[in-house]
Amino acid sequence: MEIPSFKLNGRIWIEIDDEKLLGHGRVELLERIHASGSIRQAALQMKMSYKQAWDLVNHMNNGFKHPLVISKRGGKGGGVALLTPFGQEIIAQFKDLQQKFFQFLEESRKK
Repeated sequence: MEIPSFKLNGRIWIEIDDEKLLGHGRVELLERIHASGSIRQAALQMKMSYKQAWDLVNHMNNGFKHPLVISKRGGKGGGVALLTPFGQEIIAQFKDLQQKFFQFLEESRKK
């Protein structure tokens, strides 16, 4: 009987007190905010409500020791949302961790 080939898979979540704080989707939201300068535009691009995106940003900002996104209310021209340097560092660290995780999965598959 031949053993079927298999593939290991998984996702990384950063949790604090059993609450999910950061994962792939939230990193994508942060990257889209950084690219567009807008929580609303990032939400539209990800096909989620502005309220959901705003709630996720608030949750992340409150969960880390420093904010990841700073937003300024707009007037006639609209507001702006900026990824902080700390937010950029968190994204880089998450992507590094994710890459190491994928390498681990690939190496485990080969054994």
